[in-house]
Amino acid sequence: MGIDLPLIWAAIILFGVMMYVVMDGFDLGIGLLYPFFSDKTDRDVMMNTVAPVWDGNETWLVLGGAGLLAAFPLAYSVVLSACYLPLVFMLLGLVFRGVAFEFRFKASEAAAHWWDKAFIGGSLAASFFQGVTLGAYIQGIHLQGRAFAGGAMDWLTPFSVFTGAGVVVAYALLGCTWLVMKTHGGLQARMVALARPLTLALLAVIAVISVWTPLADQAIAQRWFRWPQMLWFAPVPLLVLATAWQILKRLRGDPHVAPFLLTLFLIFLGYSGLGISLWPYAVPRSLTIWEAAAPPQSQGFALVGALLIVPVILVYTAWGYYVFRGKVDASEGYH
Repeated sequence: MGIDLPLIWAAIILFGVMMYVVMDGFDLGIGLLYPFFSDKTDRDVMMNTVAPVWDGNETWLVLGGAGLLAAFPLAYSVVLSACYLPLVFMLLGLVFRGVAFEFRFKASEAAAHWWDKAFIGGSLAASFFQGVTLGAYIQGIHLQGRAFAGGAMDWLTPFSVFTGAGVVVAYALLGCTWLVMKTHGGLQARMVALARPLTLALLAVIAVISVWTPLADQAIAQRWFRWPQMLWFAPVPLLVLATAWQILKRLRGDPHVAPFLLTLFLIFLGYSGLGISLWPYAVPRSLTIWEAAAPPQSQGFALVGALLIVPVILVYTAWGYYVFRGKVDASEGYH
């Protein structure tokens, strides 16, 4: 039996996207939390918690996009054609946010507020349009043969707008629990207070999407609610409820690492639920990963590079987080 290259590449891309969501999610979340904190010192501390690592987090987005192009070029062309506008808006948001990271600390006091606004707006745009793209992808893409046959605004639906808002909530909670872990004193206390309603809001978002998707797609409903699959998949919603309860419980007293780790697990559970709903489609309800795959020779050649580069990314990412571990306070400058 030969090696299933499309399956291996699907696992690599799913891993890369998940790493991007959890790692870039919390620094996007910090930008989303900026409007709740007007004090310059607080904002400096918030940004300094991710200043040493934020640009490395973007590597996983590049890996996911490049992997999709190399391994599933047909899916890449279809998804890019269908979601061109939200993806462009997302990239513009990332550009504004990246520029704000560098210029905020160099600008004069009179001009610094513009870079704060760029940081907030870039974080919001990147988060929201990532969610919109996800919603458009989940709903499915209209094909004629093997080419996109829809319109330029097919991505804009009530469901995609809701998933956009849902990703904003998820990233805000990630950023909030990250700051619970990385700060102390009054700033940490205010993050704890914000984390509680954000946890409940994310739980509500997951519940609505969990009901909306099977109602809109009969195939998803059959996968989740038909026996015996229902028995195998039932632990996912139960774990979601248990994890949300544990986050709220761990926010009491003197919280540190636990709320952040539990939030990562909650995001992973939501991600795995979407995977269960959509597997094995590269373009939902139209093209499976095997139908959208590049020739085996191309996938094999690209796989050699991926197997070399992914461990390197993991090592330097782990080393960066290890070096800049611990709490951050106002006395520390921009890294």
